[in-house]
Amino acid sequence: MALLDRRMPRGLLAIVTVVAALVAALLTAPTHAVAATAVCALSCDTRDPSLAQQESFPVADKAINGRTLRLHVSGADDMAWASIDGGVSGDSVWIDRSWDGGATWEGLLGKASIPSTWTGTRTLMYNITDPSGHRRGLVRACGDASAVACTGWVYPTVCDTLCDGTDAAQAAGDDQPVSSTTLYGRTIRLHVDQKNSMAWGSIDTGGSGDEIWLDRSWDGGSSWPDGSSLGRTSTPSGATTTRTAMYATRDPRGLLYGGAVRACGREASHQEGSCTAWVRPAPSRARAAADALMSSYDPYNGWWPSSWWNSAATLTSLIDFAKITGTHDYDWVIARTFDQNKGTFAAGVRSSDAIEGDFISRAIDDAGWWAVAWLDAYDYTGNSRYLNEAVTITNYVNQYWDTGTCGGGVWWDRERTYKNAVTNGLYLWLTASLHQRISGDTLWLQRATTAAAWYRSSGLINSSGLVNDGLNSACANNGQTVYSYNQGLAIGGFVELWKSTGDSALLTTARTLADAAMSSSQLTSNGVLTESCDVGSATCDDNGKQFKGIFMRHFADLAAATGAAAYKAYIQKQSDTLWANDRTSLNALGARWAGTSPNQTDWRTQASALGALTAAG
Repeated sequence: MALLDRRMPRGLLAIVTVVAALVAALLTAPTHAVAATAVCALSCDTRDPSLAQQESFPVADKAINGRTLRLHVSGADDMAWASIDGGVSGDSVWIDRSWDGGATWEGLLGKASIPSTWTGTRTLMYNITDPSGHRRGLVRACGDASAVACTGWVYPTVCDTLCDGTDAAQAAGDDQPVSSTTLYGRTIRLHVDQKNSMAWGSIDTGGSGDEIWLDRSWDGGSSWPDGSSLGRTSTPSGATTTRTAMYATRDPRGLLYGGAVRACGREASHQEGSCTAWVRPAPSRARAAADALMSSYDPYNGWWPSSWWNSAATLTSLIDFAKITGTHDYDWVIARTFDQNKGTFAAGVRSSDAIEGDFISRAIDDAGWWAVAWLDAYDYTGNSRYLNEAVTITNYVNQYWDTGTCGGGVWWDRERTYKNAVTNGLYLWLTASLHQRISGDTLWLQRATTAAAWYRSSGLINSSGLVNDGLNSACANNGQTVYSYNQGLAIGGFVELWKSTGDSALLTTARTLADAAMSSSQLTSNGVLTESCDVGSATCDDNGKQFKGIFMRHFADLAAATGAAAYKAYIQKQSDTLWANDRTSLNALGARWAGTSPNQTDWRTQASALGALTAAG
């Protein structure tokens, strides 16, 4: 710049200096970089590494002119950070993150330079994957110390029971769950090892140069940037067929479950290809339903948006699945949901009502559903904080037990406008359950006994043995809709109290309610549990979508208590019917278990169906 000093005006010299600096920065920055978008998974990008729960070094360090470039990973946080050591002031370090297998990347994340008198520095932490955005990422550490270099990418291979690239000869089975596709006389097939949730593709009746590959998507086939052309293989000379290696469809380390795959192929002399339909493997009925359900979970906020009580009931379904199957992949969801939602939220954030802490709001039944979830969590984990939370919530519900109206019963809301079946079914089940879990208790047993006697005499159960929605202003059965979850909660409450007292009258009441549900056209059609909103052209609201799964949870409890063959057969009928008639190739399960139209499908219907599949074992 000495010559420029003599020949240029100072203003122009300043411009040239800035441009030169920008050019130098571009020359040292990595190519193929794209703009970064902040990601929140269990934590948000730019978390301080001092808060990391773990530290590991899954890829080799990189040397740059005597400096050490290192990638640090916390598996518990699913985050990474980078460091450079043995350097001098001005050396820099950063993270690159790719969402398409390393083809492009967000560069210079958290770039930090070594300060004067220091010999090293580090970046902040960044998320490796984005489960909320259904994206699987790769990260690497990069540095500049008079030259730019990077470590290898971390976790380029997905591993579950088996890892990407496993030979298909090691498959535990070979299912072909969707139709093959043809292209210029070639047959393209998708193969699935259901047990291990692996997949591979094959191309047959072709010739040399034909190609076969897999696409893998974490959002049900909407996109597949990091999973395109997996295992791309050409048919060898003289052969007519070939296949890919196997690829995993679950990435538990990255909190990604229920990945979808399809097989695609190309005939050697043409550019266009053809693909099968997308498929999610089904290692078991309940496991397939749970994996698909997890694609809707928001790990950062710790719930299924955007329904408050439904999230509690859905968590209960997931815990029941884990208890019965012994699967631990989703254990982290329990603690995450608790920790992220125990506090306060303004109206409109989690519910239309304000959440006042401890999962409590003006809606008494909403609070009750969370108490059920935490009792289930306590049974599964043994962690006393969940039992304590259930006690706190149920004490709150108990405040609205009122003998001054209708002789007893719990009000539905804080304004004391309605005494209904759902709130009182929850109260009966909760009080009976707390008694069983608190050593030496007499208080909750007394409350449960009082609640059961009131429920039986209240008029909520009609002459047909069905539970109507609530009581009218005259404290009589209001004749409103018979909902399956009200029927189920009553069954479950009486069974739960019977477990403590051995009073056969309680079990008799539960059986009367169950028999009525099985025989009444209001709840069962052609042997299939049916909600009133499942009939004709009707559709269920977000509440009704989840009712049947709650019924099945408590009905299964009665079946276990009695060993009755008819109850077990009814449970199996629901599982068989919805699996055969109400399931897509992506294992999405709808509201109508008989598969009739119109049929809604979302995470609420998925959780409800999971309840039925779990009950069947």
